Amino acid sequence: MPKVTKEAALKYHKAGRPGKIEVIPSKPHSTQTDLSLAYSPGVAEPCLEIEKDPQLAYDYTTKGNLVAVISNGTAVLGLGNIGAIAGKPVMEGKGLLFKIFSGIDVFDIEVDETDPEKFIQTVKAISPTFGGINLEDIKAPECFEIEKRLKEELDIPVMHDDQHGTAIISAAALLNALDVAGKDIAKIKLVVNGAGASAIACTKLYMKFGVKKENIIMCDSKGVLSTKRTNLSESKLNFAIDTDKVTLEDAIEGTDVFLGLSSADVLTKEMVRKMNDNPIVFALANPNPEISYEEAMASRPDIIFATGRSDYPNQVNNVLGFPYIFRGALDVRATSINEEMKLAASRAIADLAKEIVPDVINTAYEINKLSFGREYIIPKPLDPRLLTTVSTAVAKAAIKSGVARKTITDWNEYESRLDEMLGYSNKLVHRLTTLAKSKPKRVVYCEGNHINMMKAAIVSQKEGICQPILLGSEDRIRNIARENGIDLNGVQIIDHRNISEDKRRSHYAKLLSDKKAREGIRYQEAFEKMSDRNYFGMMMVETGDADAVITGVYSHYREFSKTALEVIGLKPQYKHFAAMHIVQTKKGPYFLADTLINRWPDEEVLIEIVKLTHDAVRYFSTEPVMAMLSFSNYGADVDGGPKSISDAIKYFHANHPDFIIDGEMQLNFAMNKELRDRAFPFNTLKGRDVNTLIFPNLSSANISSKLLMELGIAGESIGPIQMGLRKPVHFTDIESSVRDIINLTAVAVVDAIACNRESND
Repeated sequence: MPKVTKEAALKYHKAGRPGKIEVIPSKPHSTQTDLSLAYSPGVAEPCLEIEKDPQLAYDYTTKGNLVAVISNGTAVLGLGNIGAIAGKPVMEGKGLLFKIFSGIDVFDIEVDETDPEKFIQTVKAISPTFGGINLEDIKAPECFEIEKRLKEELDIPVMHDDQHGTAIISAAALLNALDVAGKDIAKIKLVVNGAGASAIACTKLYMKFGVKKENIIMCDSKGVLSTKRTNLSESKLNFAIDTDKVTLEDAIEGTDVFLGLSSADVLTKEMVRKMNDNPIVFALANPNPEISYEEAMASRPDIIFATGRSDYPNQVNNVLGFPYIFRGALDVRATSINEEMKLAASRAIADLAKEIVPDVINTAYEINKLSFGREYIIPKPLDPRLLTTVSTAVAKAAIKSGVARKTITDWNEYESRLDEMLGYSNKLVHRLTTLAKSKPKRVVYCEGNHINMMKAAIVSQKEGICQPILLGSEDRIRNIARENGIDLNGVQIIDHRNISEDKRRSHYAKLLSDKKAREGIRYQEAFEKMSDRNYFGMMMVETGDADAVITGVYSHYREFSKTALEVIGLKPQYKHFAAMHIVQTKKGPYFLADTLINRWPDEEVLIEIVKLTHDAVRYFSTEPVMAMLSFSNYGADVDGGPKSISDAIKYFHANHPDFIIDGEMQLNFAMNKELRDRAFPFNTLKGRDVNTLIFPNLSSANISSKLLMELGIAGESIGPIQMGLRKPVHFTDIESSVRDIINLTAVAVVDAIACNRESND
């Protein structure tokens, strides 16, 4: 990951609208009638209903989707007691995570009060506003009393995430680590280094899962908590034992699990070697763990190791828990977050790590597929399955344990609603960008003198998505950059028409002419082709001088598609290639194909488009539910395009029964499952929401995708995403926006990572 500098961090928080969150109206407000309903006189009606029954606040206000992130800034992670207002950026950040991962709205509230009783009364006084309270960065031991009292005295979920978040996530990791190590949780010996709020909460939760109290040794900065020590706080005294052991080094000998929530470099290789076989070491101090990854791995080969860091395997990250725990609790209007809900969250997270990992997550690991084992005992934070898996488990536990005021009976519908609530495209963009940053690739922007290409290349470089290469006249590129205040520092520029590039052009021409000699391309012709930006850029990828190409803002699609076929060629299993757009709507993401390449596809081409799209959609961690579109329904027209579609459907039903696909059908029947099932009860999509649309021709596909964007029906768009070429060559739409090109850059980099992995498998 690129290093985060002080300057970059301050600019991020200050640029544009200061801070990281905002309030956006969720109801129409453009007419006088809208305003009369929103405020006076219409607002009186819900007020009167809520006065009669306070629970109706969940129906008429945002209470059911609103969490307060509340802190007094006395124990801000890594910064200590910096005060309420100084902790505000952290609380805003927590609000951002709630929103992007679980769709929960947040008001961050910084309370300038260190007296526990006054703090409690303040939180109680404002609690009617919220569906839940997330306490954050409050120092021990005050945090114990504050959380205990608020849980007892409020009828909404309250959780101090610093205590329970790490406990829930690390417990999931512990369950899986013990599975890998082949150890019984009831028999293991545990040493805990650190006796603050988080360490105590972790230990208590581990005991709920079966760790025996008599098998636990806890240490603080002064050593082992023993009954021989005086002046121990009540929370520490609860874990004091009768022992002659004094130091961590004494305590760790013969143990199975080390849990560190203390400070950097307190654990040595020698200490780890004193542990039992298959030792489990959770070094969770941030930003630097109790023992570094390198030291831990060097200590012994049988270690199972986790940290709180994202740059090593097995990251124990609270974001795996709190967004989804509150999501599940809010959705059943729970009165609390109890032990049963915490245990359910841990089990759900642990179980998810044992399932097959989606390819889009695997891509971050290049060669080796991510699978359950020593280096993968806990899911990755960007795993799209966490929302439905953890939230559902928590909601079910709340109902079963009797703290839910609302019951869910249709869990499939609930999970579908969770996906729709967030939408998918924004999360997808975020996930793709993060994966691209894990291994930035060299991306050639063929139209390097186009201002949008230039800006996208610069942003992608600064965000760590790729290493950009701009093709074009260096003088012209630098002049355009100077005129627009663009800093090209660190960006490679290649003038493919400059005489200094003749040697490379000659090399590329020789390779191309040798490859296409029997197709009539001679060396001289190939050399002339190398003066074309698309030929040159694609040859850079073909030869390994670059990893991916982006082009299209100037070029006609027929030009660059012909070049791509000539230089790169198709994957061996295909005779055609295609393109797909992903568009985000209020109903969620839709995958549209073919939006760029095939003008009038016949049955054979349609079959290949479906296969390409099916694989591409699954690559993005979504099960494709596909409708082949037409102006007719199910054989109503037996000529031309409809017949080709009908024949393609027959092919898939006969040869690929695992494909969820039907047609031909009109768009309204594809989009409305109730209408479709009522009018055509024989359809094979019964009860399913279509998410993938296969269009009968290029015009209808391209027009539809652009219409969605221009009417504002769709949010962010990704694409066109090339499907079927041997290497990552991606085409933008003409005059694509900077954000469109950045999104496509992330796709291209992830595609390149995947290609490298495939070539090494």
